Amino acid sequence: MITSKTISNGILRALLTIVVIGLTLFFLYQISTVLTYLVVSLILTMIGKPILSFFKKRLKFSHIFATITTVTIFVLIIMGFILMFVPLVSSQGQNLSLLNTAEIEKNITELVNQIKVFLDSHNIDSSKVLKEANITSKINFTFIPDFLNSILGTISSFGVGLGSVLFITFFFLKDRVLFLRGAKKLIPDNYEEQFLNSFEKINDLLSRYFIGLLLQLFIVFLLYLIVLIIFGIPNALIIAFLCAVLNIIPYIGPLIASVLAALLTMLSYLGSDFQTEILPVTIYVLIGFWIVQIIDNNVSQPVIFSKSVSSHPLEIFLIILIAGFLSGILGMIIAVPLYTILKVIGKEFLPENKIIQLLTKDI
Repeated sequence: MITSKTISNGILRALLTIVVIGLTLFFLYQISTVLTYLVVSLILTMIGKPILSFFKKRLKFSHIFATITTVTIFVLIIMGFILMFVPLVSSQGQNLSLLNTAEIEKNITELVNQIKVFLDSHNIDSSKVLKEANITSKINFTFIPDFLNSILGTISSFGVGLGSVLFITFFFLKDRVLFLRGAKKLIPDNYEEQFLNSFEKINDLLSRYFIGLLLQLFIVFLLYLIVLIIFGIPNALIIAFLCAVLNIIPYIGPLIASVLAALLTMLSYLGSDFQTEILPVTIYVLIGFWIVQIIDNNVSQPVIFSKSVSSHPLEIFLIILIAGFLSGILGMIIAVPLYTILKVIGKEFLPENKIIQLLTKDI
């Protein structure tokens, strides 16, 4: 028989559950930065595991020395990127802080007017394409020096995050076995074997995936760089790197990279004639980038997304598409690693399920 006391106890338990969940979510939100450090450290650990094994097995390094060497390699690579970017940002920040931003606005206004003339000469309604004739009136060009100077201001906070990530990564690599033993004590004995098998397979598949992804980005970076150097685009190294990094976002990233390259190319030729100089060079750069994407889509991506995580290309496409609808760009980035983890766990803990068997037959 249901009494008022039973109902009130049920309501209190439900409220208590809601409060606990709310406090947990609030706590996770407050430490979101720390969680980000942990995720980045885990990715670096997966990338560093094959390097660590190479030093231990081939070069006969001790475990601690191999760990230090692996983290040192990460430090050198990161420092190389920093040394590549900081001088450019610093010099440009100093130069732009002294610039007359009215001159920049004048050049961009002239560029917009040239585009309008070009469109009108080809019987295209420029007012519809540009939407408003005086497009630059809504742009505050004084933000440029402030923006670049704010980038310099974030370097110190980036240093704290970088130091934290490398510190965590060092101990993840060094004490991996110790952490695994601790995790074994937290799980029931009857699930221990499945847990260990899942951990090893996930570690192996994601290590291959992230290393393959880095290789893909490096190949795309070199191809972008070649295209930009051929057409004499200033700051080709930086533009190629930024556009290559955007390829982390499946399918949408290359499109954004092409738009970014086109905009930076046009800005590099501010003050030049639009029809004879700016437009042809921009088109050539876009064609070059599209050729790079054809190579990447037909050579690099099938190897990484299919072979590294043992999934069919159509399967990967649908997973990324669904993740994009559910969680946007972030979902598209984490879709493949998360889907791989779920597949491995499903195979170990639900091996009799026919759907799981179909999806994991190659794992």
